[in-house]
Amino acid sequence: MIKRAFDFISSIMALVLLSPFFVGASILILLDSKGGVFFKQLRVGKGQDEFGLFKFRTMRPDSDKIKITVGDRDPRVTPVGYYLRKYKLDELPQLLNIVLGDMSVVGPRPEVKQYVDLYTEEQLKVLTVKPGLTDIATLEYVKESELLAQSSNPERTYVNEIMPDKLRLNLQYIEQQSFLLDLKLIFKTFARILK
Repeated sequence: MIKRAFDFISSIMALVLLSPFFVGASILILLDSKGGVFFKQLRVGKGQDEFGLFKFRTMRPDSDKIKITVGDRDPRVTPVGYYLRKYKLDELPQLLNIVLGDMSVVGPRPEVKQYVDLYTEEQLKVLTVKPGLTDIATLEYVKESELLAQSSNPERTYVNEIMPDKLRLNLQYIEQQSFLLDLKLIFKTFARILK
């Protein structure tokens, strides 16, 4: 109950405070390339229920047909999108998902069904809590796209190396979760963004 109240109130406040940024980012995205401002993708949430996750659009139209992002060398990413991704600002529209109750501020990052289908029974436990905007794994893999860019096979690297470790960290979070831990992870996320 406390977590949901915090999620709702903090997200509403953030949306109000960030509204000038949302307007500015929207204009830049529209001027930068063809397509809409937002990108909506189906992700798997608590109880394996799917929901539409919001992001600022950072790629050219139809780029989502290729699943793995390969960092700076990725030709799909627009010039404005590059900076939105670099500072994780493309994730801010997920504040709307939090208000709607699909997500929490802190929790395991939601994954696409394609990868959830590969989870073991133990790994599926990450779906017993609401997914979040940030978590331990997000902080640990803040440069994930750079790691994938260095791989000759980004898809295989993600599935065999990165995803299992992120799930391990997510399960660790679920075991240790508390309101104080959430606050700590929120402050750490802000610190990483401001670096």
